Amino acid sequence: MVLTRSFVRAKRPCTDGFRWFVRQFGEGGNYQELLDTMVAAGRVGDACWLLEQFGPTDEVRVVDAIEADAIVFAGTLEVRGGVDVDGVVRVGRVLHAGGGLRAGGDLNVGADLRVEGSMRAEGHLKVGGDLRAGWGVDCAGELRCDGELRTGWDLCCGGGLCIAGNASIGLDLQADESVRCAKGLQAGGDIQVAHSLCAAQGIVAGGSIQAGMHLEAGWGIKAGGVIGAEGAIRAGESLAAGESICAGIGYGVFAGLDVQMEAWESSARVSAPQRPDGLMSGWWAGPAAC
Repeated sequence: MVLTRSFVRAKRPCTDGFRWFVRQFGEGGNYQELLDTMVAAGRVGDACWLLEQFGPTDEVRVVDAIEADAIVFAGTLEVRGGVDVDGVVRVGRVLHAGGGLRAGGDLNVGADLRVEGSMRAEGHLKVGGDLRAGWGVDCAGELRCDGELRTGWDLCCGGGLCIAGNASIGLDLQADESVRCAKGLQAGGDIQVAHSLCAAQGIVAGGSIQAGMHLEAGWGIKAGGVIGAEGAIRAGESLAAGESICAGIGYGVFAGLDVQMEAWESSARVSAPQRPDGLMSGWWAGPAAC
């Protein structure tokens, strides 16, 4: 794909960036070669802007490993080993790393992101498709996944977490802001969220579930330990905890919000060792059967 001077000018670039483009490339050049040259010259922001304007390509690049200051690639990037980048990682389509991945800045992938080892993004993390990590995921900023999310180990997020598909976390989930999941959320260990936690379907944790504000699920909520929130606890169907169910002071516990009252005994059961304070709806079933 060739980008001409007139094509770039039509996108209304900044004056400084366009002057540099003309000095460096004249009438234009190959799209990916332009991106590579910009990154090598330290103009990573200009390269990202160019990718935003002209979009991804079908080009596939296969390499053994990557160690770089930054990456801006318009197509699919296949890395047999690990990826270690001090700054921004921006890939137009798929990024697959056979080892681990570290990005010292934002990590933005237009389609699927698959990492066989662990993943660390010291900025924001945005994935346009599915995100799969064989080990853990550690994101210092906001994490947004527009597909399914699956990790073998922990998921730690320093900002908000937004998932458009199902989320399956092998061990613990920890988020320093709110978590929203458009489908179901499951963790093998604890789920700890500093603000509100909302899933359109069910929430399941092998350990405890704790939310700093409201806790809400369109289906049921089940935890091997505590189900707790500093705000209200709302479930469209049932609630089941191996330990306690505790809402915040002055807030209620609601089950069966999406179930007819006649069906509460079968589809809106509330199970825990002790009846929750402030239980406003649902069928109190006592301790869950072993």
